[in-house]
Amino acid sequence: MSKNTMPTTTTTKKIVDANLSVGFVAKRSGVNVSALHFYESKGLIRSWRNNGNQRRYKPDVLRRVAVIKAAQTMGITLDDIKSTLDTLPEQRTPTKKDWSALSKKWQAQLDERIAYMQRLRDKVDGCIGCGCLSMNNCPIYNKDDHLGDEQSGAVLLNTPQK
Repeated sequence: MSKNTMPTTTTTKKIVDANLSVGFVAKRSGVNVSALHFYESKGLIRSWRNNGNQRRYKPDVLRRVAVIKAAQTMGITLDDIKSTLDTLPEQRTPTKKDWSALSKKWQAQLDERIAYMQRLRDKVDGCIGCGCLSMNNCPIYNKDDHLGDEQSGAVLLNTPQK
């Protein structure tokens, strides 16, 4: 072999094959095998079975798993991830353009979550907006339990700022 020729490794060969094992995908993507099985059971990724009834994946599953993990890191639920991925034609793996559109949708969810956390931060030292009847010095004292007519729980924290 000349010094300008790169040796063909099993890893390189496997990535171009449409025959990736579950162990390889788990190692390459940094998730547990059980997570891949779970994602598959939820319809987030797909595999096929070889003649030995072993799961096999196409290389694009690595990008799908990366999108799933990125969305989870942002706090997006698996249900939201699935419904968003389901908008792609023929369950294709997101392209760069697709990722841009998907992430914009998720940015709005992040903005809502950030606003919620800021409201919580601003009220946590006094009143947390629970609507209770026990704090006479609460700045939003719930006289005559008028908040109980709306809903139970931390009604003011879960209500958008007005």
